[in-house]
Amino acid sequence: MAFVKDILLKSATRLLPHVLKLLFATLKIEIEHAGEPLPGDGRGVMFAFWHGKMITGWLLARRLFPGREISAVVSLSGDGQILADALAQLGFQLIRGSSSRGKEVVKRNIGVALGNHGVVAVTPDGPRGPHHRIKYGTLRLASQHRTPLVFAEISYENARNLKSWDRFEIPLPFSRVKIRLHVMSIPEFQSEDAFRAWADQLSKSLDNE
Repeated sequence: MAFVKDILLKSATRLLPHVLKLLFATLKIEIEHAGEPLPGDGRGVMFAFWHGKMITGWLLARRLFPGREISAVVSLSGDGQILADALAQLGFQLIRGSSSRGKEVVKRNIGVALGNHGVVAVTPDGPRGPHHRIKYGTLRLASQHRTPLVFAEISYENARNLKSWDRFEIPLPFSRVKIRLHVMSIPEFQSEDAFRAWADQLSKSLDNE
């Protein structure tokens, strides 16, 4: 029985990237820039989207930054392994770990990717939440490396919601998708309290639900 389950899991993993690409190709995507244009190729970029919007978010990164090396930050969990395998097949470089496991390795590898003018794609409220709350570490890394943060605010016209902590959304084929891109530089703060207050307010402003 375990052998059969293993075969089914491997088959699903191989099919997942093809299903994602096919679904993404049907979506009617409208992109709006909320202010500055996207950074040029000469700079590293942190590209972020909510964990529950990842079906569109990952492939959107490839559309917005064609020809650039894109690294995906993926947790070390079992679900993370399935996602990592799919993203590797889609051409992403992988940075494995999270704020709770492998944090220092993640920080170091993100720094290397940004230093090489790469794009680092993250779900800043993942892998376990809180829902739609940007983790402070994501913002600190962007500030430390003087890297612009591009946040994609994604809204589906038609989608199915799962009963999970991230309220994971599966867009229906041919659904309209509105994307608002926020390009920002993380300012310097005089205190940790001021930084956290600013970060919490940023999370609220980007929560479109």
